[in-house]
Amino acid sequence: MTGKNSERSEQVHAGDPVTVDRYTTAARINHWITAASLVLLAISGLALFHPKLFFLTALFGGGETTRALHPWIGVVLFFSFLGLFLRFWRANLWKREDGTWMARLHDVLAGHEEKLPEIGKYNAGQKMVFWLMSILIIALICSGLVIWDQYFSAYSSVEQKRIAMLLHSLAAIVIICVWIVHVYAAIWVRGTIRAMVKGSVTGGWAWRHHRKWLRELVTGKTEKSGADKKPAE
Repeated sequence: MTGKNSERSEQVHAGDPVTVDRYTTAARINHWITAASLVLLAISGLALFHPKLFFLTALFGGGETTRALHPWIGVVLFFSFLGLFLRFWRANLWKREDGTWMARLHDVLAGHEEKLPEIGKYNAGQKMVFWLMSILIIALICSGLVIWDQYFSAYSSVEQKRIAMLLHSLAAIVIICVWIVHVYAAIWVRGTIRAMVKGSVTGGWAWRHHRKWLRELVTGKTEKSGADKKPAE
């Protein structure tokens, strides 16, 4: 049989192996536009950040072109991530089991998933990345507008621009670190990248890593949070 969730367009398909829809084509395109924008912003931003990295501007056609393109890529990132936020914010709300998952982080790192509570579509680590990205992108776009002199120079003082530049740089450093953690985790948890490439995961992957989510898809019922509920052996 095929379990369905019409609201999220997620289905469980019988077969060998069983496959589970995780992301629609539109969601995957949205994700990869966001990822590409973030990478381009990181490279162009680092090129403008320090003279020793200025050689990176050659990738964008020179210093002037890099300076002109960087803020526009930031605008693309903001609206692209906004699309992801509107799609996934509900699934990233904190649940009681997320606190238990964090408390047992040593078991997560050791791969002892049998000691963890059943998890919905996203675990606590993924939710933290989502909300950190949300906060940091807001900080980047707001501070970026203040220092975008071509269009907004008349709306802030020199002192405000200096503060905005400092905040922009700090937020950029943090978001690059968060992105690295996000990519590493996707590679570390085998089968995760498939979700954003093909849009589906195997039933075994869903059962092992996001059992509560899989159970809800099959039964069509949303389960109550159970922080101490352990997966069956």
